[in-house]
Amino acid sequence: MSNISPKLLSEIRNRFAQIDHCPQQGPRIFFENAGGALTLKSVVETSQTYAAIPDNQGRDNVGSHELVRVINKAKEAMRVFMNATSGQFFVGESGTELLFRLIMNACLGAGPGRVLGSSLEHPATRSACARWAGVAGQTHVLVPHDDATGTVTAEAYASKVTPDTKVATIVHTSPVTGMGVDVAAVSAAIRAVAPDCYIIVDGIQHAAHGRMDLTAYDIDGYVVSPYKVFSRHGYGVAWISDRLTKLPHNSLIDGPEDNWEMGTRDTGSYATLSDVVSYFEWLGEQVSDTTDRREKFIAAGEAIHAQEKVLTDAMIHGTGNLAGLKDMENVQILGGVDNPAREGLVSLTVSGVPSVDVVKALNAHGIRTHLRKADHYSGNILDPLGLDSCVRVSMCHYNSAHEVAQFLTAMKDISA
Repeated sequence: MSNISPKLLSEIRNRFAQIDHCPQQGPRIFFENAGGALTLKSVVETSQTYAAIPDNQGRDNVGSHELVRVINKAKEAMRVFMNATSGQFFVGESGTELLFRLIMNACLGAGPGRVLGSSLEHPATRSACARWAGVAGQTHVLVPHDDATGTVTAEAYASKVTPDTKVATIVHTSPVTGMGVDVAAVSAAIRAVAPDCYIIVDGIQHAAHGRMDLTAYDIDGYVVSPYKVFSRHGYGVAWISDRLTKLPHNSLIDGPEDNWEMGTRDTGSYATLSDVVSYFEWLGEQVSDTTDRREKFIAAGEAIHAQEKVLTDAMIHGTGNLAGLKDMENVQILGGVDNPAREGLVSLTVSGVPSVDVVKALNAHGIRTHLRKADHYSGNILDPLGLDSCVRVSMCHYNSAHEVAQFLTAMKDISA
């Protein structure tokens, strides 16, 4: 049951830009959050402010000093938000670029052995592991995911990990099935056999749902794409452990040894991270009485999870007098009807109607969803299911039951 009341939901929605309309389309329902969440209004304002600033960091003037303060504030906010008691945060070109960079340096610095991942993962990690394991003379091994549940378990990893496993990757949430992975359990299974393995997590799809705890995960890298967690395009953010920090990596001659940033970064990207963290903190204050900052983030994550479960349950099982997807004869739901790993996303197909046409029909009803094809992005999930494509319907906590009802009304006609 959600503790986000209708009044609070209205306040939440008021904090996001273009919550119910598109400048090109007009009124619309946004169920394409997995492709990029809505942007906080505060992020839009902050981005405009910092785009006008000519100063660089590291100069001896008050403008430069302020930029350094803003960057340090954002890093500390991220540290509490994600419960990182050590290591460092830094920004890069994108989430994909950062995953490639972390995996490259882990593979090149770890020595001979195996690089372990799973078939559930986005190509950002699978491709990076395949390339850099090959360059480093390592063996790349994929743990098969469960086609029926759309996730991968710690037990599956345990069956493939060996003492010579030097690097391992985990996807926190699948962008195709929408199912989460128990990162802490997978990490523990890896470390039980290969305690010194470098473990890198793709948190890009998970971050908008909150509930991140880097200390509990016992990992070495975690990467987020901020445009998928209420910020904007144009940068990614990574956390790396102290021991990953110390591996050889690209850097300037005689520069700081622990610096992983390449060139002068946009201070506005850090400032918008602070906006995102502040939003989670505000939400935690609305749904709990705690005064502890970390506890506020935990409360916000729990509220988000509960609200998104209400929305996906309504979509699958129905709401009011509207039948849910499971009761629509021609609709098939990927990952099963009742799956506790689901995080705000329902992927589906409609018998007799190509998925591309379902997406177009929903667009005609003013409902934004996304087509996933059996290509280099999603073939690893769809090919084993015998599917050439599916429709991804992805929600976030700011979506409403009324929007779900409008979606079900449209789907009733489309799937008939």
